[in-house]
Amino acid sequence: MDRGKYASLLDPEYWAYIDRVNARHSPAVVDMPVEQERALYDEMAAAFHVGRPAGVETEDGKIALADRAIPFRRYRLDGRLPQAAILYFHGGGFVFGGLDSHDDICAELCAETGYVLISIDYRLAPEHVHPAAFDDAVAAFDWLAAACELPIVLCGESAGGNLAATVAHATRNRPRPAVGQVLIYPSLGGDHSTGSYVEHTEAPLLSTADLDFYHQVRTGHARRADDATLEPLWDSNFAGLPPTVIVTAECDPLSSDGESYRNRIRDAGGKAAWLNETRLTHSFLRARKTASRAGEAMADIVAALAALGESRWPY
Repeated sequence: MDRGKYASLLDPEYWAYIDRVNARHSPAVVDMPVEQERALYDEMAAAFHVGRPAGVETEDGKIALADRAIPFRRYRLDGRLPQAAILYFHGGGFVFGGLDSHDDICAELCAETGYVLISIDYRLAPEHVHPAAFDDAVAAFDWLAAACELPIVLCGESAGGNLAATVAHATRNRPRPAVGQVLIYPSLGGDHSTGSYVEHTEAPLLSTADLDFYHQVRTGHARRADDATLEPLWDSNFAGLPPTVIVTAECDPLSSDGESYRNRIRDAGGKAAWLNETRLTHSFLRARKTASRAGEAMADIVAALAALGESRWPY
């Protein structure tokens, strides 16, 4: 691909990661059956899986609801009493991913924080359009809050960051709301005509065309506006949200969403920090073991989760 301005904005070791991804997973806008594209995505995720850290134990289960069951995977660090629980939502544009696609990332977050982590396999589009994933995410939070006395920190990556934030908005008035949220390069519904959406419209690994594709699939091509369960930035009320850390990538059309969301929470009197990680693109977590900047960003995420789980504000 023509690297353009990103030839100098991204490190050579990070370009090696980008080239590996592009060799395995086609852009979202390619006309391909969803089953085939999911298979390619799963193969790509498996190729980047680096194994679970020693001492992390897992258990799969299902959240039984009246009309469906939501699969989950629980991660625990052997021999350590957890001080908090992380409710994690995977990325994949609301179309791809599952319990295996981000398994090693979840295991590492568990190992590094010592917290129990629950990863949710929410329903995917196009078979299940909005609000299916949102409904699953809220149901998972309510189940965990009822089943677990530990403080709950919400966390999600990309599409999962959107779900974590929508859960925070929807459950802020529950008897036991989340004590914090860490959103990793989330899609939050920002203005596509400004900021990073324009500056990084053709960024490696995620373009604005990709974002438009995912949005159309997620909504079933229906026009929606001002639905805060779809896009958190469309909410009219940002008061009462838990302390929030948004971690974005400099070379990502979504990075401005992090700034906008931070500002809205602060303007409403809440605590929020925006970390815009330099020389990185969307999906940098898969490069955390091979590119130093991605590893440093992962450390920032771990530190934020650890602090919020202890009800400490790290910034």
